[in-house]
Amino acid sequence: MDSCYEIDGMIPVVDPTAFVHSNAILIGDVIIGPGCYIGPAASLRGDFGRIVVQEGANVQDTCVVHGFPGVETVIGPDGHIGHGAVIHGAQIGRNVLVGMNAVVMDRAEIGESSIIGAAAFVPEGKKIPARSLAVGTPARILRELTDQEIDWKSRGTAEYQQLTRRSMASMKKVQPLTEIEANRPCYEDSSYQTLGQTK
Repeated sequence: MDSCYEIDGMIPVVDPTAFVHSNAILIGDVIIGPGCYIGPAASLRGDFGRIVVQEGANVQDTCVVHGFPGVETVIGPDGHIGHGAVIHGAQIGRNVLVGMNAVVMDRAEIGESSIIGAAAFVPEGKKIPARSLAVGTPARILRELTDQEIDWKSRGTAEYQQLTRRSMASMKKVQPLTEIEANRPCYEDSSYQTLGQTK
């Protein structure tokens, strides 16, 4: 990858089964686990505290992950960090979804299988129990999630785990075409749709 940097002798670690886009930035004490997806323009700065992205998690486009000295920032297994989110010194539990442009601050703890709504702000030290839907600024717990909602989240994360494999197998830098080719195919419909929709 093009944007991986050592600092103070600390070099990022990326599992061979993880996909890190060439435009993502990894600095210092960053550990990317098996099957993870790190999207374009994501910035994971392990220049103060350690950053750990555990198995099957994804950190999408333009996300920022950082922390203070002595504080470990962890995204747990099957974690799902939506476009533009900021995770700073927080503990993101197993199977959590952090929505687009949400901010989760230092020493916050997000319990397993919770969803943090898009553009929510989780303040420093806030603890969100497992299976919670938290929304707003500052984030408040709206209710407990249903099994259907957790299943919806898990299917979305499975799509990103498949994207990891697709990206490793076929993504490459190319020049754009100058016109649309005849019979240009479309991607197949996904089983992961907006919550509440069915096929």
